[in-house]
Amino acid sequence: MGAPQLGSRYEWADLPHELITAVVERTGPIRHAVCSPDGYSSQLAATLDTVSGRVFVKGMRLDHPERWTQDVEAAIGPHLAPLAPTVRWRIVAGGWDLIGFDHITGHSANYQPSSTDLPLVVEGITAIGRMRCPAGVKLKTARARWGRFLDDPSDAAEFAGDALVHSDLNPSNFLITNANGVHMVDWPWATRGAAWLDAACWVVWLVYSGHPPHVAEQWASKVPSWAQASPDAIDLFAVAQTRYWQAKMDAHTNRMTMALRRAASRWALHRGMWA
Repeated sequence: MGAPQLGSRYEWADLPHELITAVVERTGPIRHAVCSPDGYSSQLAATLDTVSGRVFVKGMRLDHPERWTQDVEAAIGPHLAPLAPTVRWRIVAGGWDLIGFDHITGHSANYQPSSTDLPLVVEGITAIGRMRCPAGVKLKTARARWGRFLDDPSDAAEFAGDALVHSDLNPSNFLITNANGVHMVDWPWATRGAAWLDAACWVVWLVYSGHPPHVAEQWASKVPSWAQASPDAIDLFAVAQTRYWQAKMDAHTNRMTMALRRAASRWALHRGMWA
């Protein structure tokens, strides 16, 4: 089997011997490795069953254009406990950059209308919204990230703030434990911005998962920071999200990106906006 193309997922067995040896020096012998099919941001995502316990590993080749996201996760990880898994180590070897995290046993959140996970997701988003961006960690700003999708980029001043914004509300990024605890994983797109932005990002995923836009907003409004946003700011963000998902669809055309583009558009139209 040939090596995966740049940006695709690798199996543990695809990794160079030098890299695996460096991991084993940290973890002890690896009994079993299971790669995750969820997510697209990393070239490797795997759970390792080792003699010292389970560890979740994610990584990228050094020549990947988005390898900088590893720097973000390594820098911000120590500031996220207990909401996010603890960073154990980082290894750069064999042309790869890997980060090892504490393994959390849980299931990905279910966003469907009948799901009992939704109140727990509200708790998780609320917890994120109360976090300030850690000093000394350089993050993209919401104004820069989403302003380019507005007719007048200066309007993105409505998105500015000093809160920590996760920004990727894919349900696989919420892990629900058997004790009904909630953890947020996968932070490479962490952003500095207004506290309400994660709730707004969630609206698109809720519509994608089967909620009418007005019901999706009702769930988002359960996050206290939602009330901090003016209706005009939410209108602008609905437009920005529609154009953001259009760009994602153009770059990676598949059923998910097309459906998320439709969901964002439905939300914008619900708010009387055309994007």
